[in-house]
Amino acid sequence: MRFSYALLPDYPLQDSLASIRLADELGFHACYAADETWHKDLWSLFAVAAGQTRNIRLGPSASPVTLREPTLIAQALATLDELSHGRAEAVLASGNFGLLAQYGIEGMRGRPLSRVKEALGVVRTLLDEGTITRRGEFFSYEGLFTFARPVQEHLPLKLGAMRGPKSFEAAGELADGCHHAMSCTREALTYAVEHVRAGAERAGRDWRSLDLGAWVVFATGPESAPAREAARSMVGLYASAMSDEQLRRNGVDPGELRPVLDAVRAGDLARGIELTSPEVVERLSIAGTPEECAEAIRTQLVPAGINHVICAITDQTLVRAFTGRELTGVASVDEQLRLIHDVVRPAVG
Repeated sequence: MRFSYALLPDYPLQDSLASIRLADELGFHACYAADETWHKDLWSLFAVAAGQTRNIRLGPSASPVTLREPTLIAQALATLDELSHGRAEAVLASGNFGLLAQYGIEGMRGRPLSRVKEALGVVRTLLDEGTITRRGEFFSYEGLFTFARPVQEHLPLKLGAMRGPKSFEAAGELADGCHHAMSCTREALTYAVEHVRAGAERAGRDWRSLDLGAWVVFATGPESAPAREAARSMVGLYASAMSDEQLRRNGVDPGELRPVLDAVRAGDLARGIELTSPEVVERLSIAGTPEECAEAIRTQLVPAGINHVICAITDQTLVRAFTGRELTGVASVDEQLRLIHDVVRPAVG
């Protein structure tokens, strides 16, 4: 089981760099960051981090092909790959529908999966060949070339998927893996893996060779209650990106969560947190003591076929930035990284 750190670039940059260095020293597989306007620019952050780390992989999870032109994603990835001596990778997706709405883009219109699949082909071609000529439905080029060349022979490109089943099957058929966000239950993750497998087998590929990642809201610490409260502060914000079918696959009634999401979307975060039940937190996050987190991974993620845990670590600084809440007794990002290394990962095996 791989463990990676999912960073929201909202901390002071020197603090983020220190956490990335620590994750590298502790042997985390990768550090990913959201490629969204809401946060500080991950490409600049990772360019600096590349020179301060040795082994950890770096890249966006996910980069939105609706907002960022795919040839520019390929250019940035190849540049980061050279800076990091071959440690860049990326997750591609249509984009956060909440962010797209602020750009006046209706996320579920315009055949988003078809756009993502075509964009994946564009990024793959430009990375592999350095030039592209294509007449596509969404993207067209005539003899476009770049001197930005990756160090890796094959720079990994994964797809981010949250709805399904076609998005999961596309990842299995076309990409180097699938990262599925916000699902933490065995039932929901089994659904995702089964459809990734179906797509891979249809294309004659070995699904077990793919990166099958679960991006999870994560909080741990010596005491269970503060960690769960930190997760509760963020679940409603993240859940606003989930479809009704994904909520149901995680055992959450969309009707039960509707008042939470309505409050969050209206800007009443305090009310949204108040309405988020412990049962919803249990199903949409991994939180508690390191032993409790390890047990959740062993019983929910491992049996589903997940081989990569991507920990979107939540601490008091992040909660304060997003909600204004002041929590006590919550472990910092660096403390949580050490607990994952020292306790969670050995317990999972």
